[in-house]
Amino acid sequence: MRFSKMQGIGNDYIYVNCFEEQVENPAQLSIRLSDRHFGIGSDGLILIKPSEKADAEMDLYNADGSRAKMCGNGIRCVGKYVYERGIAQKDMLTIDTQSGVKTLYLETEAGKVKSIRVNMGQPGLTPESIPTTLPEVKEQPLTANGQTYTVTCVSMGNPHCVIFVDDVQGLDLEKIGPALENHPAFPERANIEFVRICGEDEAEMRVWERGSGETWACGTGACAVTVACALTGRTGRRVLVHLRGGDLTIFWNEQTNEVEMTGPAEFVFDGEVQI
Repeated sequence: MRFSKMQGIGNDYIYVNCFEEQVENPAQLSIRLSDRHFGIGSDGLILIKPSEKADAEMDLYNADGSRAKMCGNGIRCVGKYVYERGIAQKDMLTIDTQSGVKTLYLETEAGKVKSIRVNMGQPGLTPESIPTTLPEVKEQPLTANGQTYTVTCVSMGNPHCVIFVDDVQGLDLEKIGPALENHPAFPERANIEFVRICGEDEAEMRVWERGSGETWACGTGACAVTVACALTGRTGRRVLVHLRGGDLTIFWNEQTNEVEMTGPAEFVFDGEVQI
């Protein structure tokens, strides 16, 4: 099977062009290939498939084999792949996902994609949309591992739990992350973002992704963080979000209620693997 390794500010996935390849049991394949010691190494597996309602479909599996609805960094890489590998060479692409069709706006130069802006859609701000058993989504107490956190929950097609802290670097995410990800308050688990406001309309974050653990970046997480920052009055609606792998610019449009994410996507290498 031929594949491409790609990354969006350090959030890396294995991409398979299913216009040309067939993949059976992608969940098990994701577990095997994502292993960073015995596989290719990645945060998961993304299949790029034909779609009847968009230029392509993104089918995403986390490193633990669980299927995910959406990935902001992943969809930018899909856009770059679709454009540069000749599937659909258009400056505006539509990509079908498990959370609906997303529109991508490509900045290109000499046939290469330099940056991509993604319309991530409207955030979910009700307990049912997350989903969560918490009575409200804004600044609610949540206790895990004997510590009570103040959390703000946002859905960006997948569930997010945002926690504001004074220091993100000193956190023991390997201990805290699983307890919050699998908290009974989140029946479908949750992505956990720890955030420090580090300037006017700037935020630093670390993320524990459900099914993958700590990753270097999470696009939907950065969108959820921006919504939570604005919702709680900590920033405006345009925020520069600093992640371990790089920066994303996020804008929560007040008129449309839609969230836009702008950032890079890169090929790492192409290869073949026996499956």
